[in-house]
Amino acid sequence: MKADSPKSSRVKRRFIRHPSRMPIRFVLQGDAPQRDERLRNVGEGGLCFASAAALDPGYAIRLTIPMFGEQYEVDALVAWCRPATSGPGYEVGVRFLTQQDRFCVRMVEQLCYIEEYRLQVAREEGRRLSSEQAAEEWIERFADQFPGLH
Repeated sequence: MKADSPKSSRVKRRFIRHPSRMPIRFVLQGDAPQRDERLRNVGEGGLCFASAAALDPGYAIRLTIPMFGEQYEVDALVAWCRPATSGPGYEVGVRFLTQQDRFCVRMVEQLCYIEEYRLQVAREEGRRLSSEQAAEEWIERFADQFPGLH
C-alpha cells in the first residue's frame, strides 16, 4: 500500500472518526409502531442509536437498517439507555443476539462508510465515483483499518 500524503491522512482521520449516522428503524417486542431514528455508532457486540423515547434495558428490539434500497433486519436486546449528551432525547445501546447479526450490521456500516467516502470525494475533489469505484478505493485505502469482528 502506498504511503499516504498529508491530505489523504486528513481524509482518513476525519473519515474513520465519524460515527455512523445512517437511519435506523426499531420496533420493541409487542409494540406495533415503528420508530425512525439515527444510528450513532456500531461496536463489536452492539450499537448505539438516538431515540426520542427512553427504552428499558432488557427489552427485545427489532432493528431495521435501510441501505441502498435493501432492508437489513437484526434482533437485539436493549442493554442501556441514558439521556443524550447532545440535545434532547436518549442514547440507547443494544447488544446483538447472534454472531450473524453482528456481522450483518458491520457490513452495513462498511457500506455506509463507502457511501460517505464517495460523497466526500465528490465534495472535496470534484470526482464523481460510482458506488463500485468508491468501494474499490475505500477498500484499498481504509479496509485494513476497519475493525473486524473477533
